[in-house]
Amino acid sequence: MTQDTSQDITPGTGRGTPVNTAPDPQENRRQVLYWRLLARLFDPEEQAGLESASLAVVEDIGLPPALLDPDASVDSVVQRHPELAAELDGLMTPEPDPDGARDRTAEVRRAALASKLLLNVFASRPGEVTAGQLARWQADADWLERALGCKPGELRGGGSGGRTAAGNGTGYGAPAPDLSRLVPEIGPELGAIEAGLVQRMRLREVLADPQLAARLTPSMSLVEQLLRDKDNLSGVALANAKSLIKRYVDEVAQVLRTQVEKATVGELDRSVPPKRVFRNLDLDRTIWKNLTNWSPEEERLYVDRLYYRHTSRKTTPQRLIVVVDQSGSMVDSMVNCTILASIFAGLPKVDVHLIAYDTQALDLTPWAHDPFETLLRTKLGGGTDGTVAMALAQPKIAEPRNTVVVWISDFYEWRTQELFDSFAAVHRSGAKFIPVGSVTSSGRGSVNPWFRERFKDLGTPVISGHIKKLVHELKTFLT
Repeated sequence: MTQDTSQDITPGTGRGTPVNTAPDPQENRRQVLYWRLLARLFDPEEQAGLESASLAVVEDIGLPPALLDPDASVDSVVQRHPELAAELDGLMTPEPDPDGARDRTAEVRRAALASKLLLNVFASRPGEVTAGQLARWQADADWLERALGCKPGELRGGGSGGRTAAGNGTGYGAPAPDLSRLVPEIGPELGAIEAGLVQRMRLREVLADPQLAARLTPSMSLVEQLLRDKDNLSGVALANAKSLIKRYVDEVAQVLRTQVEKATVGELDRSVPPKRVFRNLDLDRTIWKNLTNWSPEEERLYVDRLYYRHTSRKTTPQRLIVVVDQSGSMVDSMVNCTILASIFAGLPKVDVHLIAYDTQALDLTPWAHDPFETLLRTKLGGGTDGTVAMALAQPKIAEPRNTVVVWISDFYEWRTQELFDSFAAVHRSGAKFIPVGSVTSSGRGSVNPWFRERFKDLGTPVISGHIKKLVHELKTFLT
């Protein structure tokens, strides 16, 4: 019998299973788009063949040619084609098809849209950056974060959010651009790109022009530059810088305040009689307790007694001492912890003290309730000497059992043993000592391994991670 040449033989299986070797046109289109993406990422010059082939693909699947224009922002494309907004949301975290089928046309569309997002965000051009270019990049990055299932700005703040899609396959023939597993790595890279753009911008000139300054979107990178350069600004430029810092502080504070309030609600204190006001009225319990007074004839319930809910919660006076390394490597921690300290300072029965240090220590406690004013008094950069901060912190530990000491640093110190002995003494005194390697949304940051090992042996391991971890650690002491 003659073998049918239209069927292929699977290697190592004898006669094997017939396999259709005809090329898949949709797969070819998808690969064209990805080859163009790679070419553009590594070389800004156009490859005529890839450009013309990609244009044919985009037009064939009903997408606008503006997706291939490197000068077109994602906002401008969506403004002209608003139906794409829903398609871009969650684009890179596709849900798997329940029956396992692959919609190859949809995959080509995702490839075209994903290529636009990735090129606009990662294929940055060299040279000077204007306020408009920075604003456009930030808007494009917002769309990329939305495509990854995150909120705009979440990843650049280092968030580890984002949906995790079920596996869609791996390798050359993966059916969709699922980048959800790379979210922890993408976030810091976005932050680094944004920081580079800010550094290449003539920030002082932009701040001096109210119209240009109004186009800036507050971010950690921008706030860092403003804090470093604030002493060189004056007049309109200084006023615009302060406005940007305050906007960022207020945005972050709103998010953190919600986290803190959820974590620091104590148990109801039933030893305190409920306040007899209408908002505390327990209507369900009042009706239940008075059901015996129901009059069937009148169809009316007579109430002998009103019942009220307990709202008073058990709280214990606590002292929170936050010590923050304000050296150059800890800028984001300084910003986050200053805001966090101000939020805890607003809680009842929490006595907050804030100390910042490099080679000198500064007691910022009088301004701890106002993170904006606190940040304006900091001086970022310089070396690190934690012993000077400890000299300020130790006298504040009046009642160790009711004191929490949070020490935020990378712990690269030059008087290591002396400082660690002080940490051990605070821990032995009965105070809660919490060493923190970083207080960012991403948790990135190196910690001196010498200190890391000794803190572990002491029974106070270093916290390095999401700011929520610190809030959780403080929860048990501040409720």
